[in-house]
Amino acid sequence: MAAPTSQIQSETNSRRARAEDVDRNVGARVRQRRVMLGLTQQQMADLIGVTYQQAHKYEKGINRVAAGRLYQMARVLGVDIGYFFEGLHENGAVQASPKQRMLLELARNFISIPTRKHQEAVCSLARALTVDQKSD
Repeated sequence: MAAPTSQIQSETNSRRARAEDVDRNVGARVRQRRVMLGLTQQQMADLIGVTYQQAHKYEKGINRVAAGRLYQMARVLGVDIGYFFEGLHENGAVQASPKQRMLLELARNFISIPTRKHQEAVCSLARALTVDQKSD
């Protein structure tokens, strides 16, 4: 006996929602890494051979990233493919780690610093702090 139409629609909608969660997670991870590297969306688009609009849609999870393009993004961003799926749970829900949230907040705050001189000072401070940690 065939499953009722409402059950099939429910299962299809459930799968679609999870797929969209994955797409949004991948896009968020692309954006996070791009920002971490100091690239603009236009620079990223140029590096992977797409338009700015397409790069934007990838980051928002509006358009799904094909396997070949994901591989290309990983190479450009200097990460393994698995990086894009970190923080994704079995049910498709995205759970950012505290460290990821802190890094994203740091990137947002850094971008908001109005002068290049102050940005360089923050970079110097971060470099100095890492050197201190390595020598301990």
